[in-house]
Amino acid sequence: QVQLEESGGNLVHAGGSLRLSCAASGTIFEIYTMAWYRQAPGKQRELVADETFGGTATYSDLVKGRFTISRDNAKKTVYLQMNGLKPEDTAVYYCMMRIRPHTGIPYQNDYWGQGTQVTVSS
Repeated sequence: QVQLEESGGNLVHAGGSLRLSCAASGTIFEIYTMAWYRQAPGKQRELVADETFGGTATYSDLVKGRFTISRDNAKKTVYLQMNGLKPEDTAVYYCMMRIRPHTGIPYQNDYWGQGTQVTVSS
């Protein structure tokens, strides 16, 4: 079993910063892509940022230059540093990891966290 636990969501004023964390636990052989998604009320879930095992990061145009994704493979953890927050960043943020559970399984599965609420007041 693999579990992802997120933390760091909060209420902040516009222009403020937050750092989200997501740690994986359980039976894990290797973690490939780590990513953050978000879903605002009445909207579809959207990709915020992701980072490959090799360290290549991509960002949504909506957050480029303000958010930074990073990962610590030894800790099985992904972070999202969010600066210059705007009211439109308000959403539930979910982490996703593409994980190969063990060597006996030749493919990866996508695992999701439970979500953490980020609210930005104007």
